[in-house]
Amino acid sequence: MSGRILIVDDERAMCELLETDLRLRGYASQWFTSADEALQALPDGEFDAVLTDLKMPGTSGLQLCEKIVANRPDIPVVVMTAFGSLETAVSAIRVGAFDFVTKPIEMDLLAIALERAVKHRRLQEEVKLLTEQVERSSWRGEMIGDSPAMQQLFDQLSRVADSESSILIAGESGTGKELVARQLHDHSRRAHKPFVPVNCAAIPETLLESELFGHAKGAFTDARIDRKGLFLQAEGGTLFLDEIGEMPLAMQAKLLRVLEEGVLRPVGGDKEVPFDVRIVSATNRDLESAIEEDRFREDLYFRINVIQLDLPPLRARGTDVLAIAQHFVQRFAARAQKPVTGVSSNAAEKLLGYAWPGNVRELRNVIERAVALTRYEQLAVEDLPAKIRDYRSDQVVLSGLDPSELVPMEEIERRYIHHVLQAVGGNKSSAAKILGFDRKTLYRKLGADDRRDVS
Repeated sequence: MSGRILIVDDERAMCELLETDLRLRGYASQWFTSADEALQALPDGEFDAVLTDLKMPGTSGLQLCEKIVANRPDIPVVVMTAFGSLETAVSAIRVGAFDFVTKPIEMDLLAIALERAVKHRRLQEEVKLLTEQVERSSWRGEMIGDSPAMQQLFDQLSRVADSESSILIAGESGTGKELVARQLHDHSRRAHKPFVPVNCAAIPETLLESELFGHAKGAFTDARIDRKGLFLQAEGGTLFLDEIGEMPLAMQAKLLRVLEEGVLRPVGGDKEVPFDVRIVSATNRDLESAIEEDRFREDLYFRINVIQLDLPPLRARGTDVLAIAQHFVQRFAARAQKPVTGVSSNAAEKLLGYAWPGNVRELRNVIERAVALTRYEQLAVEDLPAKIRDYRSDQVVLSGLDPSELVPMEEIERRYIHHVLQAVGGNKSSAAKILGFDRKTLYRKLGADDRRDVS
């Protein structure tokens, strides 16, 4: 078994001898005559094992071993020691060395030790890779996709699931924000407690406070009994505040106070009640722009957005579209008891070429409709809605050379700004970043009429 070995010995002749013999056995190696030099080279080189002498001036082999075990525990260390210094070798084993060999070196025994060390490291790598694959698989749940954007999302989810910090999930409508929130809850320490979702846009302003914080008996006409609000219903678990950007300003102030103090007062109640919930919020709006427009409180934004997860739109996920479509084909074909097995190549091309403004929710609707209509085993182009069959990507196109068709540069800029805004789902912060403007410049260039059109 070949590998790359880092050799450390204060005797140059020994380093050269070891390098020569290991090369004949199929190993590549790099050597240094001081531990400090070896430590500097370690981050830049990819080594399968370290072979070091113990008795060296300056930083000793034992100290080198300790540092490698502390900073690169994935790299096994084999130590070399004189026959009379076995006690020192045992000390190296105690701090984490993988193996040791005695001097004078018997190269066959050294080769066996290095082979074991290299094999150990590669087995560790395989276990780590399999563990990561299992973790990624468990994180998928019903989230389908292997695009780079989704792989990045799965990685972020795995790192923040056990955090108690508030999380804001940002993404266009239909991207699956509640699905992500449920995955966060299911993989957190709170998984055995309730997951309570609430759509802040679906509850009338007059009822939202009571819905969230509960009410006391007699607080209003129909309040015949005390009622726990959603905060207390989610006790110990996760409260998911969907579409939080739609929450009225007055209610935002009350929510901020509750989140900062960790206690709430039910409507009509005279006692404050402590609660223990993790807050996960979601929005399809550009909250930073909403803050500038005085539609969202900046202090609440910072309170709910300790960690932000950005869900990619479906149009940015490449061939994930086809994987999700196949998932829906199987689901709806089984429900309808129809022998539909997949999507034809021509229909797949149309699905890939469409912009999907409604994201996964729209794709689900399209596939459900197509399965219901199709007469074939594979969905055909004719089974798709006309808007997908006839879709043409919007482009900023210059007219011909007829002077009457030419437009001012300001108009070209305005059209392109609208094109970028459409591409990012109306998110002004993202659009400004792409265009190289700050948001104030973007607002100025849009003008009042255009701001109303894209809000």
